[in-house]
Amino acid sequence: MELRYLTSFIAVAEELHFGRAARRLRMAQPPLSQRIRRLEKELGVQLFERNTRSVRLTSAGRSFLEPVRRVLDDLDVAVRAAKAAGQGEYGRVTVGFAGASSHDTLPLLTRAVRAAHPGLELVMRGQTYADVALAKVADGSLDLGFVRLPADLPGVETRVIGEEELLCALPQDHLLAERERIALADLEGEPFVTFPANAGSSLRDASFRACEEAGFRPRVVQEAPDSYTILALVAAGVGVTLTLSSCLHIQQTGIVHRPLGGPPRRLRAALAWRRDNPSAALRSVLRVAAEALPTPPGYEAEGGRSGGAAQLREAPKAAGAD
Repeated sequence: MELRYLTSFIAVAEELHFGRAARRLRMAQPPLSQRIRRLEKELGVQLFERNTRSVRLTSAGRSFLEPVRRVLDDLDVAVRAAKAAGQGEYGRVTVGFAGASSHDTLPLLTRAVRAAHPGLELVMRGQTYADVALAKVADGSLDLGFVRLPADLPGVETRVIGEEELLCALPQDHLLAERERIALADLEGEPFVTFPANAGSSLRDASFRACEEAGFRPRVVQEAPDSYTILALVAAGVGVTLTLSSCLHIQQTGIVHRPLGGPPRRLRAALAWRRDNPSAALRSVLRVAAEALPTPPGYEAEGGRSGGAAQLREAPKAAGAD
């Protein structure tokens, strides 16, 4: 059954006049009459009673009218949904993030996307460490990831969204807790609580690199899967840790945070996505993210580039995935 037969039927049923229906459809009356006859022949029923003065729906025609309207309405919705999806207004985007350090940035993005594109679904994949998120973006199992630079994987684009300062977290009764700043060298021999090895945590990698630059390797006594647990263990006196300024929202009794001695050490937080990802929904999210999570001043030139410079660096300014 051809769609034009159904639209012709609706026009005649609503106008109850072949001439007016033909003008509405912008066609001549004889071809319209032929369409109705072919439709009636296909259905095996008479849809209209017509004579030289009037046109009326038969009982079969009245029964046929509302279902046909629903079919055409559903088709219109399907067409509009397809067009909207092609423009990124509908669809699904998978996002990988690590919980504690995305405390501020993730809600900003999700709320902005919800407001701009209510029909677009963000599928959140928590506990995805920065290095893991980057690998999953590269292999296509994630559309978008909260990562840290450098992100030197072929085909992966990144945009800086903030900076995070490396801090020391200690039990409040620790001997070093009285100091305003902690020299990394003073942590040599201290028990460390950190993320598991080989879990893909860029924070662990950066912490170990900083300690090694200070002349020692951290003595890890306990590993934990997230910043919340790590800081709880520090508060319990299990050890010390290096954490990020983006985790300061974790209100943990019995713990103090101290900046490190020397110039601040900062990590760059970024969004990562595949350059060849065809998703219109992802493009919409990236446009929203450009407003909700703007690139900090001084990093505009790095937006949308693949890779990046050194991950842990000394810098004169501060900024905010595990």
